[in-house]
Amino acid sequence: MNLTTIDWLIMLLYFVFVLGIGFALKRFMKTSKDYLQAGRSLPAWICGLAFISANLGAQEVIGMGASGAKYGIVISQFYWIGAIPAMIFVGVFMMPFYYGSKARSVPEFLRLRFDEKTRAWNACTFAFMTVLSSGISMYAMARLIQTLHVFDSLFIHLGWPLQWIFHLSIILSALIVLCYIFLGGLTSAIYNEVLQFFLIVAGFLPLVWVGLKNVGGWSGLKTSLPQAYMHSWQGLGSAHTNPLGVDWFTLVAGLGFVLSFGYWCTDFLVIQTAMAANSEESARRVPLIAAVPKMFFPFLVILPGLIAIATPAVMRHTMGQAAPDGMAGTATAGAENLNAGKGLIPAKVDPATGKIMLDTHGQPVLDYDLAIPNMLLHYFPTGILGLGLTALLASFMSGMAGNVTAFNTVWTFDLYQAYIHKGASDAHYLKVGKWTTVVGILISMGAAYLVMGFNNIMDTLQLVFSIVNAPLFATFLLGMFWKRSTGHAAFIGLVGGTLAAVLHHGLTLSAGASPGIHGGWIHVVHTYPSAMALDFSQAIFAFTVNFILAVVISFMTKPRPESELVGLVYSLTPKPVEHHMAWYARPSVLAIGLLVLLVGLNFVFR
Repeated sequence: MNLTTIDWLIMLLYFVFVLGIGFALKRFMKTSKDYLQAGRSLPAWICGLAFISANLGAQEVIGMGASGAKYGIVISQFYWIGAIPAMIFVGVFMMPFYYGSKARSVPEFLRLRFDEKTRAWNACTFAFMTVLSSGISMYAMARLIQTLHVFDSLFIHLGWPLQWIFHLSIILSALIVLCYIFLGGLTSAIYNEVLQFFLIVAGFLPLVWVGLKNVGGWSGLKTSLPQAYMHSWQGLGSAHTNPLGVDWFTLVAGLGFVLSFGYWCTDFLVIQTAMAANSEESARRVPLIAAVPKMFFPFLVILPGLIAIATPAVMRHTMGQAAPDGMAGTATAGAENLNAGKGLIPAKVDPATGKIMLDTHGQPVLDYDLAIPNMLLHYFPTGILGLGLTALLASFMSGMAGNVTAFNTVWTFDLYQAYIHKGASDAHYLKVGKWTTVVGILISMGAAYLVMGFNNIMDTLQLVFSIVNAPLFATFLLGMFWKRSTGHAAFIGLVGGTLAAVLHHGLTLSAGASPGIHGGWIHVVHTYPSAMALDFSQAIFAFTVNFILAVVISFMTKPRPESELVGLVYSLTPKPVEHHMAWYARPSVLAIGLLVLLVGLNFVFR
């Protein structure tokens, strides 16, 4: 693919803009609070769009498109039951605790509610998760640039191996994110996330429109795909009657409760944007504002995946894709890769041998992560292609930036200040926060190479969340609603739940996968129908182990006095007053409206 001048200008304008935001905000970064907490001074609508955009990284855009192609429209439940109820819960119930406690991070809130060791454990596991998520965004961005052959002409002209395009893409994305976060901190990340939101809408609306038109509209899409692909609830009576490989209980309990609440209610990546709001009332509205566009995003990011898998094979040959993964190769090799795929989804290629990868049944492993990039390549003309590519680049870099800023805050406040260098000046912690940006970017670059063994980054992320977020939610649930819960119980439950998830992963495997990074690295005692089924079940298992351990040990240990838990436990905390607000601005009214809309969407696409 050869990008034209207008395509390059659109992308260049975006890069100039994001770097300009960093330079413009640099002079306001005078304290660690300014740099790591955005001064807690931003309006609710800005934080609301950033709240949803912080989750619109590679996992959302590439991962949801890939999952739509792999599993069907049931993936919309990642939004409808896997996000909206949890976003309502965090806005109505949890933000008063987070914001009112003056905690600077989620781990610091755990210290206030429980103790130092619980804080330290969560800070370490969360730091690991953020750099891994940032690395996934880097990986997806590099794969996109490879797939669209953006730098092929330049590398051929210079005589460089095309395999190096992946490495160059990693370095370029890292440098750009490093610059604007180093200069403007969390505020820079939030404003760029708002820009990213509008870019994704502008870039993906025409993609869905053109793609849907070319497969014969909604009716044509339905006839091109298996019936199970077009329903979000039908077929969930058994794990073997739907593409996702789960039954309704595993979906609701694993995704709708444990994973969704564990992510939206405890993941500091998104919580930090709400905590940047200028008041507690604004902070409560932030997740509710974000839930409105979130509810309709399946039509922008999941639907293209269904269109990609439904594209007729005859259209697939018109793509003219060169050898996969940016490798030098013949046209025959590229055609072989496409012919082994399905729709616009090519087969995955082993970068070491250049040969198509096969699963344990001898079938080609489809590279679902290329669903969205190949949609762009196939359907978008000059100019519009530049806009679509810029929207993807924006999502990747904003995802990286959100994770890196969360890593900065947790490392600076919850690890460095708490255990390494106490009592230093604020100027010192500001400097540490800035240089932690550099370290976080470097670690993320290494993580980008770690995820190359997965053919669906959403599966990768759900695996990580089942190990880190799922047990953490049990700790929060007990801590906020049960005053008897103790610090010793919280810590042992967290460690036990995390280790239980790791053990589960080592003893189980998904169908078609080989033992190793995908699971079964100890011994395979059970095989799940899909990787998603494994992740959901693992989340339930980790949550349950943590919950039981924490309850039992709480009865065996001494609780804190009630006077120390005011503002940290629901029954001991004054409830927020809403009567002075306009009816349409009250969180309770917004929550009811969102639930009604949610039920309606589930009924239409049942």
